[in-house]
Amino acid sequence: MAKKYDVKEYNTVKDVILEACRTYRNDVAFRVKIKPGKNPEYKDYTYEDFLENINAMGTALYAHGLKGKRVAIIGRNQYHWVVTHIACLLGGIVSVPIDKELPLGEMEDSLMRAEVDAVMFDNKYIENIEAIKANGRTSIKEYFCMNDTPDGCLSAEQLMEEGRTLIAGGDKTFEEYESDPDSMAILLFTSGTTSKSKAVMLSNHGLAINVSDLLVFEVFEEHSTNIAFLPYHHILGSTGMIFCIADGMRTVFSDGIRYIKQNLTEYGVTFFLGVPAIVDKMYDQVEKGIEKQGKTKSVAFAKKLSKFLMFFHIDIRRKLFKTIIDQLGGELRYIISGGAPLSARVESGFHDLGVEIYQGYGLTETSPVLAAENFEHVKHGTIGVPLPHVVAQMKDKDADGIGELCVKAPNVMLGYYKNPELTAEVIDADGWFHTGDLGFIDKDGYITLTGRKKDMIVLKNGKKAFPEEIEMLIARIPGVADCFVYGEPIDGDFTDLRIALEVQYDEKVCRETYGDIPASELKEKIWTQVKEINATLPHYKRVTDLYITTEPFIKTTSLKIKRKEQLAAVLKAKGLA
Repeated sequence: MAKKYDVKEYNTVKDVILEACRTYRNDVAFRVKIKPGKNPEYKDYTYEDFLENINAMGTALYAHGLKGKRVAIIGRNQYHWVVTHIACLLGGIVSVPIDKELPLGEMEDSLMRAEVDAVMFDNKYIENIEAIKANGRTSIKEYFCMNDTPDGCLSAEQLMEEGRTLIAGGDKTFEEYESDPDSMAILLFTSGTTSKSKAVMLSNHGLAINVSDLLVFEVFEEHSTNIAFLPYHHILGSTGMIFCIADGMRTVFSDGIRYIKQNLTEYGVTFFLGVPAIVDKMYDQVEKGIEKQGKTKSVAFAKKLSKFLMFFHIDIRRKLFKTIIDQLGGELRYIISGGAPLSARVESGFHDLGVEIYQGYGLTETSPVLAAENFEHVKHGTIGVPLPHVVAQMKDKDADGIGELCVKAPNVMLGYYKNPELTAEVIDADGWFHTGDLGFIDKDGYITLTGRKKDMIVLKNGKKAFPEEIEMLIARIPGVADCFVYGEPIDGDFTDLRIALEVQYDEKVCRETYGDIPASELKEKIWTQVKEINATLPHYKRVTDLYITTEPFIKTTSLKIKRKEQLAAVLKAKGLA
């Protein structure tokens, strides 16, 4: 059964940050690379430095008339992104994180919908910013730059210098501001996998409570090092950032996905927060390394040995698999995966090597974490148990016991901005938030999700199939870079569907695995393995049609397939829409 935890409740994000900066005053909060290359140089910011920077930034934003206003943040993960965001949360300024990868039109539309008053941007995206400024369609009055400053624009450092001067002159307005726990702290757009993105209003208290829960539920060693890989404009990235601060971690920044292995080693990273698409790739690289060294059989034997010893509470995994862990930087101890289902194979695989990996589950609308695993609650294939402040139940169960996951929790959103009708669709009259995810809760309190309600394929016989469930199995086939399962109409009848599969294959991996063969033969090789998977599934869930392509699927910037758009594209290509 799930253990009950005594949680220290933080009322606001300010409570979280002030306590962390007092407790870890002299510890390094952020390490920033200021000179890349063979002999890189770094700058460290202690927790004391960090708080001073927040106060300076907040005081300057107040001086520019932004108290009670809205500030958009657009850019890569970096130190001044964090300082700006936290200053907003502490000072009653609504932070509006915007996806830096959005096309110009969508970026401008988001800024207009959010009615922002100022923007802090990364100079890498200056072209979009200049175009938005020239168009004059937004309500933006102030433009600030995180890094190198364009003409006529204050940089983050210049802003903080302004703030320091004001503080030295006795201005304590920002520092003395008392946050309203129930006020909107963040206005964040969903990634919009099935429809136009929704503007979600998250409260200061909801964010603080979610961090409170995570601090007692996810416990790591002191002085852990976190790499800020997950984009901060996603709620898991930004709440994860606050959690790492609250836990006294040192945060470092990635140079990009190509350099992830190098960065893990360079900084001695012990903690990694990511999405399954990245975590899967990390594990695939580990497996390829084992295979390349001809150690597949010896590693399999070593895993059996370590599992046997674990029964006697003897844990030699990190010694036994040291050379493998060295491929991950040598210090990596914990991975938390969220944003999409993680395969049980990858989860158990990392665990067997001595890298503890836990799944978390949540939505933008829930600030975000609702359920998770930790060292006391692990059941591979589930998303763990509800966090301490979350009450969960499955509503409208079908004959198989599958229902929709619904929750009550203080970290549930205030609502969708200027859209009470849509809000009412997901938060019912009794206060239950409907997640749109289907699954079941077992007798021990563990939650298993089977798929999204809106993605569910309903067959003519009434049976239901969930694409994600099948896709996780297909993804294991060598050479499958990505896969998309959908309901294909039989003879053009959209009330009579069969399970179809489109596979995006990796040409290089396929050549290495199957040889240099034509696409028709490759399809047969993949189809043979699909049939083996079919044999393990109930008849109604079996794939009956396979299509292969090298074309990437339509995705969000968080690497989730835009299922509605992808389905429309697939059906159109086949003349079915």
